[in-house]
Amino acid sequence: MLIMGLMALAIARIRDLFAVSMLSGIFSLTGAAAYVVLDAVDVAFTEAAVGAGISTVLMLGTLALTTRKEKLGGGRTKSTAAFLIVAAAGAVLIYGTFDMPRYGDRIAPIHHHVVPRYIEKSGEEVGLPNIVTSVLASYRGYDTLGETFVIFTAATGVLAILGRARRRREDEEADETGGGKESAS
Repeated sequence: MLIMGLMALAIARIRDLFAVSMLSGIFSLTGAAAYVVLDAVDVAFTEAAVGAGISTVLMLGTLALTTRKEKLGGGRTKSTAAFLIVAAAGAVLIYGTFDMPRYGDRIAPIHHHVVPRYIEKSGEEVGLPNIVTSVLASYRGYDTLGETFVIFTAATGVLAILGRARRRREDEEADETGGGKESAS
């Protein structure tokens, strides 16, 4: 977690967008490794594929259409306000973890209520021979659907940004060659 925190600080401070793209991919890969340690292999696989894979490729594709350096703006007041909002949200999230059972706790409710039911009854309740598939497709179906919507929304947003950058670049090229909209009238 310390390494991920340091990477997050570096991502926030670096102005070279290529380095930010690479560090974001490494951050996601480190997060995937943390999910494996926490026995959430399905979430780790999704994080590795989407966070470290697709997101990094999309960020690099966006950089190919834009500039490599971040344009500074907004001033110190916006940065301070953004930091305070993020710090408050982080504090609320950390406070929310105080009620969770300790990592590896054998008397945690999940080990006595949820897991045995999945192992013993998923075959007859869902009808699938694979427990992981039955959990993801049936018991956690809405969660999986939500993850799919998040990925779809992110991809749509990136495509919209890329389309706008491409149109802007074409307009600038048309203005430079004199074939812009103003010269036609």
